[in-house]
Amino acid sequence: MPNPSPSFQPLYLQIRALLEQSLDAGEWRPAEAIPSEIELAGRFGVAQGTVRKAIDALAADNLVVRRQGKGTFVATHTEEQSSMFRFLRLRRNDGRDEYPASRLLDVRRAKASAEAARLLDLKPGDAVIVLRRILEYAGEPVVLDEITLPAALFKGLTKAKADSYQGSMYGFFETQFGVRMLKAEEKLRAIAADATSARLLAVRPGHPLLAVDRITLTYGERPVEWRRGLCITKHHHYLNHLG
Repeated sequence: MPNPSPSFQPLYLQIRALLEQSLDAGEWRPAEAIPSEIELAGRFGVAQGTVRKAIDALAADNLVVRRQGKGTFVATHTEEQSSMFRFLRLRRNDGRDEYPASRLLDVRRAKASAEAARLLDLKPGDAVIVLRRILEYAGEPVVLDEITLPAALFKGLTKAKADSYQGSMYGFFETQFGVRMLKAEEKLRAIAADATSARLLAVRPGHPLLAVDRITLTYGERPVEWRRGLCITKHHHYLNHLG
């Protein structure tokens, strides 16, 4: 049984926290089945219904996926059909679903700025890896991404390694470095394109852009990615489902 804590939590949430700890420790890998509810109930010494509620809570947060008649599996970014649009909020104005092509511009090592350190829970000057890429829709540049990562979690990340991976960026982080991107917080604002972003997005300096700052979290609410996306919204819009 979980140890009692000063701040009371329902038993199923305590079980959920223990299951998340096991996921974080890699006891069950992405796309792997977790033990059955009966097995987990025996492991934790609780009722099967309590385990079911705990797993439901994990599924609601997209940490696991239930499959009828097959069991419950650790969610993975490598299943493109299920995860393709989960973190992609930019949509075409005509309503058609389109997944963009990604063109990686460069990968470099750097020292964390004060802002990067604050957002990624690092110390200023800690090693980070910075990737820049263009997302293209129908062959046209629409988004310029600058992605900052803690170097300690992404040892060996090079442009060649990223270019050779066939799949999404988050699938790459998951399969090659064991870092699961679970949820994100985003802030949006309007800016004018500077000379560099204008050149890379093929617009004039001063062109209006939508800037999307994202902090992506892994298990334990730990920040593992700071992404700044500069988006052209002539033919696209930002979509968020509420409720």
